[in-house]
Amino acid sequence: MGRSKSSQQWLRKHFDDEFVKRAQREGYRSRAAYKLDEIQQKDRILRSASVVVDLGAAPGGWSQYAAQTIGDKGRIIALDILPMEPLPGVEFLQGDFREDDVLVALTELLGGDTVNLVMSDMAPNISGMEAVDQPRSMYLAELASEFAATVLGKGGDLLLKGFQGEGFDALLNDLRRQYHKVLIRKPKASRPRSREVYVLAKGRIHANVS
Repeated sequence: MGRSKSSQQWLRKHFDDEFVKRAQREGYRSRAAYKLDEIQQKDRILRSASVVVDLGAAPGGWSQYAAQTIGDKGRIIALDILPMEPLPGVEFLQGDFREDDVLVALTELLGGDTVNLVMSDMAPNISGMEAVDQPRSMYLAELASEFAATVLGKGGDLLLKGFQGEGFDALLNDLRRQYHKVLIRKPKASRPRSREVYVLAKGRIHANVS
């Protein structure tokens, strides 16, 4: 069965994309690495010896970039429901982070280490219908926020993907009550027509971990 015209157009745009070409050239698993790179250059959220949890990590572009940036003194723990090919310097945990057994496995893997950064580039499968896509995207953002509240140490940071629209301002207000500073970033690698932005919540006020 052949691809639809719209599918063919998407593929053409994808492979003509400068960041897709750059990722292929520089050995990154996805163009998303350059979104994290721009945020890192501006906000320095990845620091030496940091402990980072990457939600919805597959195929691993963010984890790959983070491991290279932090070096061997820090830890990158990637979580995803999908399998992910191994990456140097990245510990992978397969499962749904909403489930208790996955949280228990993460706690055991951490071994008492404090999480300094939770990052999430999760997005729903886009249907093209805003009434469906926006609630799905906000649900994933809220899940990432709730997860960060569970595992982050005091002063820790959260970076998550959001889509501007219904529910977005409520998410920002909620995060402002939990963190010292909340910033919006729109990296150049984010496609201009997309409502995709990244929310960076810096300096968690309280740690909910024992």
